[in-house]
Amino acid sequence: MKIATYNVNGIHARLPVLLRWLEETQPDVACLQELKTPQEKFPEQALLDIGYQAVWHGQKSWNGVAILAKEQKPEEVGRGLAGDPEDEQSRYLEAMVNGVLIGCLYLPNGNPAPGPKFDYKLQWFDRLKVHAADLLSSNIPVVLAGDYNVIPTELDAYKPERWVEDALFRPESRASFEELKAQGWIDALRLLHPNETIYTFWDYFRNAYGRNAGLRIDHLLLSPDLAGKLVSAGVDREVRGWEKSSDHGPVWIEVNL
Repeated sequence: MKIATYNVNGIHARLPVLLRWLEETQPDVACLQELKTPQEKFPEQALLDIGYQAVWHGQKSWNGVAILAKEQKPEEVGRGLAGDPEDEQSRYLEAMVNGVLIGCLYLPNGNPAPGPKFDYKLQWFDRLKVHAADLLSSNIPVVLAGDYNVIPTELDAYKPERWVEDALFRPESRASFEELKAQGWIDALRLLHPNETIYTFWDYFRNAYGRNAGLRIDHLLLSPDLAGKLVSAGVDREVRGWEKSSDHGPVWIEVNL
């Protein structure tokens, strides 16, 4: 089973790129972030035309997450995180596909930090940790996939010293990511590629992609039972070089169920 995550940075602007990538790589499941479209304007038919059914949680202009599945309908089991009834941002969606619970998330960026946006990021992270612990206790296979907006270690950033004050690399953000993993979650890419320089995001400025001046901020965390079934993991970095592409590249894993 091939499971991917991809921050599309506007699904309408990137639709040709998304459709091309899906047709070329054929993931069984694709988690999308930053749809930037309201619920009623999600391009469902275009995806159906190439064999993908979807559930999605849209929001006008900002955020938005979706879970796509090849030749079947993802069975939605939840949207949003408990803990803040006033939070209206579309950042979390959950569905069952082939017996695996897929959590698709778009964690807040948090900049500028410190400040209210950074506080929201950490609060959202805390809510995620509570929910993630519940998922682990359910004893079903789970993948938490998405744009975490966290650079876990210095290995995950080109020139990490430039990111010291950024919300993605601040100690509080990294500590929250480590606390999440400490529950038992496995970072799929690092399990198979512990010491490699791997990026998933390249800014549009200063020829970042051409220089490979990137960050690794898109992650797939696996419940322990799935980690033992992981056979491969990688980044489709060439997609970032396509015309009118997102500033992220798709990240994927393959598990033998």
